[in-house]
Amino acid sequence: MTPRDGLVPGTDNDIPVVQRPAHRLRELLSNDDLIIAPGVYDGISARLALQAGFSTLYMSGASTTASMLGQPDLAIATQNDFIQNATMIAGISPQTPLICDADTGFGGPIMVARTVDAYIRAGVAGLHIEDQVQSKRCGHLLGKELAPLPEFIGRIRAAVAARAKISGSDIVIIARTDALQGQGMDEAMKRLKAAVAAGADVAFLEGVRNREEVAYTVEAVKPTPLLLNIVHGGSTPDFTVEDAKALGVKIAIFPLISAVPAIHGIRAALESLKTTGSDVPTALGMGPKQFFEVMGLEEVMKVDCQAGGVAYHEI
Repeated sequence: MTPRDGLVPGTDNDIPVVQRPAHRLRELLSNDDLIIAPGVYDGISARLALQAGFSTLYMSGASTTASMLGQPDLAIATQNDFIQNATMIAGISPQTPLICDADTGFGGPIMVARTVDAYIRAGVAGLHIEDQVQSKRCGHLLGKELAPLPEFIGRIRAAVAARAKISGSDIVIIARTDALQGQGMDEAMKRLKAAVAAGADVAFLEGVRNREEVAYTVEAVKPTPLLLNIVHGGSTPDFTVEDAKALGVKIAIFPLISAVPAIHGIRAALESLKTTGSDVPTALGMGPKQFFEVMGLEEVMKVDCQAGGVAYHEI
């Protein structure tokens, strides 16, 4: 068996390449520890999260839309935008599980299947699909509209079927409902349980408003693990990692943990340039080489050296 056949001999029991990050995510789901997934949206934020020691990453749809298009999270970014960003981020560290926002799946069952297929081939470990209408919005904004339950379950079934068509794929399918805000807890639980019955691996209740709603949902969907979305300033309280552990949550995502500080940092640097006329105060001693080292310069140089190249012997 050769790598060209889609397997890596002697690693992970010859698990197909497309399965390896999902396999690792499933291993994490099977133990007792909380999975903490910081939100990343580009190569810089992904590398910094990896260097900080996080073992799972989350690609935020809101941050992807903002970084790629400079637009708010109002269903403006397309399927191709999401796939392009997911492919790039997953490729930075193929062994690190990446969970991705997939919005509504970007259309009917055929488009949902295409999204799942593309995410699998990109090396994504897990993705969540929601039950809003196609003209969706951020889950922490008001005025959300839901698709009928059969349509939502059709999305989940399409995702499960798409996964089954790729040999060796075990991508984790996460079902998200936004029903709590407008239709209440009973409807939200009805939707999550139906999605799990259709093949979803993880439940995701968006917009929880207090600890009691989290605890109730954990019990209601057992033994299915629950994902908790923690974002400051949204409808969900400022839960900590310790709060999530105590409530029995299995995955905690912090979607704006890198994007919001980036706004503050870039804004401050630009204001400093306007007032001081220099980039020295905000560079903090980091020049081009140091910047490239954060971006993996040594790894790239090592590849060239191993191939017999001498172009980067001194840099």
